[in-house]
Amino acid sequence: MKFKSNSIRKWGRIIHRDLSFFFSGMILIYSISGIVMNHRDTINPNFTVERKEYVIAEQGQGKEKMDKAHVLSLLEPLGEKENYTKHYFPQPTTLKVFLKGGSNLVVDTSNGHAVYESVKRRHFLSAVTKLHYNPGKWWTHFADVFAIALILITLTGLILVKGNKGLGGRGGIELIAGILVPLAFLFFF
Repeated sequence: MKFKSNSIRKWGRIIHRDLSFFFSGMILIYSISGIVMNHRDTINPNFTVERKEYVIAEQGQGKEKMDKAHVLSLLEPLGEKENYTKHYFPQPTTLKVFLKGGSNLVVDTSNGHAVYESVKRRHFLSAVTKLHYNPGKWWTHFADVFAIALILITLTGLILVKGNKGLGGRGGIELIAGILVPLAFLFFF
């Protein structure tokens, strides 16, 4: 019986080690994107938005004086001249300038108050959070294999340690606590 127990532990160690190494990248990606998904109200996983307020020198400029050349001169200090797409006046003294990538500039022409919003894509975070939304059938198959691997990693991890630190001792108590904590949140919160 001892031979069989050692053989099961040996294969458990091999499976645990190899699956852990293979799927560790995916575990990290899911963990990072999961944290971001949990805090979507404070972290936008797709974009960063920086807001800058300042006053332009020219004040009292009307609609008629704000042609494209003048608007481009306002964008030059921001380094956005090349990203200009269009501009218009939603109100008689409010100039709104649209830039490539979603950035914009809003100027109150009566007092020169300007607000520049720079929008930049978060390439890594937006890509990994997309995985939580199941982007395609191929991903469903990979996610199923990943879920099965996590089950195997967990089960083989449970048999690795023997004695009073394993399932028959402290490890068993920690396992029960690890099951009870999510159940407590599910039923009581």
